[in-house]
Amino acid sequence: MIVDAHHHIWRRADVAWLNGPMLPRIFGPYEPIRRDYLAREYAAQATQAGIGHSVYVQANWPLERSLDEVRWVQSQHDETGWPHAIVGSADLFSPDAVRTLEAQAEASPLMRGTRLQLHWHENEQYRYASGPDRMHDPVFRGNVARLADLGWVFELQVFAPQFADAAELVADHPDVTFVLIHAGMPEGDLDAWREALATHLAPLDNLALKLSGQGTFVHRVDPELIGLVARTSLELFGPDRCMFGSNFPIESLWTDLGTLVDAWRAVLPEQALSHTARRIYRLGAP
Repeated sequence: MIVDAHHHIWRRADVAWLNGPMLPRIFGPYEPIRRDYLAREYAAQATQAGIGHSVYVQANWPLERSLDEVRWVQSQHDETGWPHAIVGSADLFSPDAVRTLEAQAEASPLMRGTRLQLHWHENEQYRYASGPDRMHDPVFRGNVARLADLGWVFELQVFAPQFADAAELVADHPDVTFVLIHAGMPEGDLDAWREALATHLAPLDNLALKLSGQGTFVHRVDPELIGLVARTSLELFGPDRCMFGSNFPIESLWTDLGTLVDAWRAVLPEQALSHTARRIYRLGAP
């Protein structure tokens, strides 16, 4: 059974970027996914594709509603049994963030981590953070350190030019497990991505890599790109530090889940398809 370590479900009324006017997004036009996408629909698609367990990753609810998001996802699990773990979010630049994290832990036994997107790019359409070096903020770093007490991971989303700064963050918090989302978001110069990955991040034992989101910039399932990213990641990190993630339903803009899973299944060993995610997100025995 495959573990999907990165997917989203949502109600349209609760995700701000789906409700307002169409804005440019990193994954292109998104009219087809401006609708409810609930756990029951995802579970049916996932089961058919051979996915046995899943990890929900926050879907950019307003940060002031981060606790509401966790409570809603927990209610989806109570109703359907899916997802099997939750990665939430919080305003980690706020001194009060720890209160949100603790409330999330109390609200759901499925909590396994948090994500706050830090990626910044010269192309404004690819930006999320307000600057490339926000990860040096002392309040943010203090809140990341608190994740060790909770036993939670931090989902790290950055571009290759940010890898040196990200490496400082990861190295300075050895008791926190970091997960590099979308394999470090390779785009443009893939040789530069590989070199930065090898130089800055691969040597850090408390960092794992999530093989997800490789349709983000090409807007299709590209077996050649998937193969290159998989081979590079496995070479640099090893299969016990790599894991699969579907990034659904975003990738449904250009493919179905079965086709996406098959593309990754062709290039990844079982360790990366299942065991790594089970260990990092404490998903229990198969």
